Order: sequence, then C-alpha cells, then structure tokens
Amino acid sequence: MTQADGVAEFTLKAIVVGVVLGIVFGAANAYLGLRVGMTVSASIPAAVMTVAVFRLLRVRGTILEANLSQTVASASTALATGTIFTIPALFLWGATPPYLQVVALAFLGALLGIAAMVPLRRLLIVKAHDELPYPEGTACAEVLRATAHESSGAANASAWIFRGMAVGAAVKVVISLAYLLPGEIGFALPVLPKAELALEIAPALLGVGYILGYRQAAVCVAGALISAVVITPLIAWMGAAMTQPLYPETQRLIVDMDAGDIWSRYVRYIGAGAVATAGILTVLRGLPTMLDAFTSVARGMQDSDARGGGAAVRTDRDLPGSFVFGGVALVVLTSGLVPGVFAGEMAPLQRAILACGVGVFGVLFVAVAARIVGIVGVSSQPTSGIALVTLLGTASIFAAAGWVNLDARAGVLTVGTIVAVAASKAGDISQDLKTGWLVGATPARQQLGQLIGAAFACWAVAATVMLLGNAYEFGSKEIPAPQATLMKTIIEGVLAGALPWDLVLTGAGLALAAMLCGVSGLAFSIGIYLPLATMAPLFVGGCVRALVERKRTPGAASESDTGILAASGLVAGEGLAGVAIAGLVAAGIAPKAIDPRFGGLVGEFGALIVALGICYFLLRGGRQSASIKVA
Repeated sequence: MTQADGVAEFTLKAIVVGVVLGIVFGAANAYLGLRVGMTVSASIPAAVMTVAVFRLLRVRGTILEANLSQTVASASTALATGTIFTIPALFLWGATPPYLQVVALAFLGALLGIAAMVPLRRLLIVKAHDELPYPEGTACAEVLRATAHESSGAANASAWIFRGMAVGAAVKVVISLAYLLPGEIGFALPVLPKAELALEIAPALLGVGYILGYRQAAVCVAGALISAVVITPLIAWMGAAMTQPLYPETQRLIVDMDAGDIWSRYVRYIGAGAVATAGILTVLRGLPTMLDAFTSVARGMQDSDARGGGAAVRTDRDLPGSFVFGGVALVVLTSGLVPGVFAGEMAPLQRAILACGVGVFGVLFVAVAARIVGIVGVSSQPTSGIALVTLLGTASIFAAAGWVNLDARAGVLTVGTIVAVAASKAGDISQDLKTGWLVGATPARQQLGQLIGAAFACWAVAATVMLLGNAYEFGSKEIPAPQATLMKTIIEGVLAGALPWDLVLTGAGLALAAMLCGVSGLAFSIGIYLPLATMAPLFVGGCVRALVERKRTPGAASESDTGILAASGLVAGEGLAGVAIAGLVAAGIAPKAIDPRFGGLVGEFGALIVALGICYFLLRGGRQSASIKVA
C-alpha cells in the first residue's frame, strides 16, 4: 500500500500536466453542466492521460507523480459544479457579474472546501476505510496501478480518451459550426396532444449516459417521459376548452401554445418543485451522517494538530492546523469585509450575515459531502440540494429583514456559489485522498496540489461561464443551465412570493413518490425538469453500457474500462469544441444558429447515422476493457 520514501512525487512536470488537464476538463465540465445539469469526474481520465503524456514526451514518471497530476487536474470538476449551479442566475436577472468576481467566488469556495477537509482525512479515509469505499477514488487507484506499467494494453487504454475527444469535437463542429446536420431528431405522437419524442445528437450526453450506466440513465429518462408524454399532454388536454389564460400565464391560452411553451410556463415549475424537494430530502435523509461527521471535526482537528505538521510517517502527513483555521478564517473575512465579493450592492450588516452563512453552511456541508461521496461516489453527490438548503436558509433571513430587492437576491445566490463549490470540492478531494492512501502518496502534497489546481482552474471555469453567457442565453435550448434557473426560481419565490405553489407542490409529490419507490429522486426530478431530447441520449448511452456489461470478462474493472475513458473523451471533446464555438459566436465570426444544410428526412437520417456511429464507438471502446484489470 505504501511507497518507499524518495520516490518522485511533487514534481514540476506532474504539476504542469495536471494544471493543463485541469483547464481542459474544467472548461468541458462547465459546458456539460450548463447543458445537462451534471458533471463527470476527471480523476480517472486525467490519470490515464498523465501517463500517456509522460510517454509521449519520453519522460519517466512514477505512480505518485501520476497520482499528484490527476489530483491537480480533478480540482477543476468541483469548481465547475458549484459555479454553474448558481452564477448563470445572475445573467438571467440581468446582473451579469464581473469576470474577477466569478473567479474569486470559485477560488474562495475551493479554499474553504480544502481547508475544512484536512482534519477529516484520517477519520474518513483511514479509520473508516472498510466503511467508506470511495468508489471513484478506489477505481482511480486501480487505474494508476494498471497504467503506470509499460504495456500495450495501457497505451491502448489511453488512446481511447484521445479518440473520444476527436469524435466528440468533430460531431460538435459538424452540427453547431458547419450546420451540416440537425442537432435533434424527433416526431410528434399521434394520439397524445402536444406530446413529442426527440433525441439530441450530442456525443457528450451519450458519453455521460455510458458513464452513469443503464439504471441511472433509465431513471433520468423516466422523469423526462413523465414530463413529455404525461404532464404536457394532460395540460394541453385540460386547456383545450379554456377561454382564459391559466396562471402563471397571463396572456396566452394553452390551446395556442406548443410543447415548448407549455414546458416554460408550467412544466418547469413542476420540475423545479421536484428537484428542490429531492435535493432537500436527500440532505435531510443524511442528517444522521451529517451530525456524526460534523461532531468528529473537532476530534479530527485535535489529531491533526498533534500529529499533522510533524508526523514522522510521510503517508500520514497533512497540511498543518494553521492552514485549516487560516483558510476558513480568510474565506469568511474576505467575503464579509471586501466589497464586491458577493454580487449586488451590500451594506456591511448584509455582508456580515452572508459571510456567516458561508462559514456555517460551508464547514457543515464539507463534512456532509465528504462522507456522502464515500458511500455513493461523486456522481451522486447532492450538490444542488446542498446549495438549495443554503439558499433557503440565507434567503429566509433576508426575507425576515425585508431585504428582497435584486441586490439581496444576488447576494444570497453568491453565498450558494461559495458553499456549493466548497461541498463539491470536499467530495472531490476526499476521493483523491483515498486514491493517494491506496497508492502510498503524501496527503499534504495532494492537498497542496488541489489548491494549485483550483488556483488555475478557477480562471478557466469562470471564463467558460462568461463566454457561454455572452454567446448564448442561459435558460435557452442551447444552454439550459437547469440548476441555475432552479436557484433563480427558488430565491424569487422565497423573497418575492412569486412561485405558483400548486405546480411546485405537484413536482414535490412526484419526487417523493420516486424516492419511495427506491430510485434516485434527484435523477428522476432532473429528468422532469429537462427536455426529453436531452435525457434520451443519456438513456441510449446507458443501453450501450448495458450491452458491454453483458459481455464483460470476469475481473474487468467496470469503473475503469476503456469505454469509460472513451466516454470521458467524448465529454471533453464536445465540451472544448462547444467552448471554442461559443467564442466564435461571441466574436461575431460564427452564426448563433442557422438551418442545417441537410434538413428534412435526409438530415434526420444523417443525424441518426451519426448517433449510431457514436454508439458503435462506445461499444468498441467498452469491449476493450480487458486491457485494464482489477489487481
């Protein structure tokens, strides 16, 4: 489990490669999250790509260097998750934030998450090893052990990431820059009014579906089917005979609306209620875990101060307790005392309350998130639920004080940004520390590496959000930004009483029913909230994963197969191409949207062939998984 002292670990090449990969995956995850409301872990692809880069440059690298590099690179995922869940709401309010403000919020959240996680490492990673498997961290350790050795199998595994990036980027260029083919295919159902089935041609979404697997993807598409073929037709049928607009619509009749209009005026509130309820219930269900984890912070800090800075054993050495207290204090004091950190014009008392919210909710949810991901993994981390609880708590205080204007809304939202980034960061670094513990890394160096990665990635993530916000409209078909629109809706509802509560509570009932059936309430609710066209490719990707699993060789690692690497490449490729195209659109070089050159049946048939080609690519990648075995 341990490596001998003297093995190269914290080196310049490991840091540089990690920073570059972090920028790549940070931008890609920000794009993906704004499209579909979820991100993917960068740890495993970054680990494999690090080894590939070392071999390409003909430099020798140790397993500890590869681990440090993936630790630096994966820092970007947490930054993207927390930022994209909140910041786009400011654009929707017409309060576009300055670039440096977004950078500062992302970095402060990262610093809070890293600092607060330090005293919990021994408790959660070492002492609770048998109880908390940390699935992504364990899988990444196995990948590092497999790929760190010179072999044709390892080289083939890394090649699938780059192939996926090429495929994802090429398809994105064909559809969204050259406009050769339609980006979506679909048709209306004959009997159900306003019901439509559709499939978006998106390599990233097909890749995410493969990563999620069949069951999780099926739950997502089930929610979307409820929305598209149950709720929308029901509203259309009920409204067919109405002669007056149905609240919250005040102008148009339902009979004059298409499926998209019905979604925007009615279904999205049902989806918002479902997502909010599922997120809050997920957090509440974890209250026992939350209390246990939080009460252990003090013991963890005492242990860290007694042994951390001067620990004799390299593999048990954390950053000192002064970093913990100093980091948390710096975040709270900076946010409370420096004007312009929180969005909106804040009075000193308001900034002080918001800073207290950052400190209390941030430290609390770091402990919660770090333990939760130890059981369910990063992909199931309830970051949106954590952000919602933070927003509801802070917004309630502001509402009681009568602070309900746009500045108040913006300030409350940016508290959620820092806390969401901190919680997401805690989940990410805990997985990395698990990997490090399994391969014999130095915790203090990993913690420092995460800080370095966050310091660089926050610029890329902020730039991606700003670029996409200026090139497109958040909440639009191109960039739905589902979590951010949800946060906007919730804050407006609490501060201004503007929510149609009948629709919101309907969604709450659907989420509760799903959770009682034993399925992921958040996955089901996100399906309700997002269009079927967006969820359908996830299901298709999950079906491809199911076909691969049926043929899997005994002993192959399901978390680390080449299909996962190929899927991650699709996500990165489309994400980077999407960001580049957004830059061209913002600069006026490329059109925002035009009709495809090949439309009608010919275009849809061509788009279908492209989708099937991507599925075949994933299928081939998945069936190469025998090259990576569980040790």
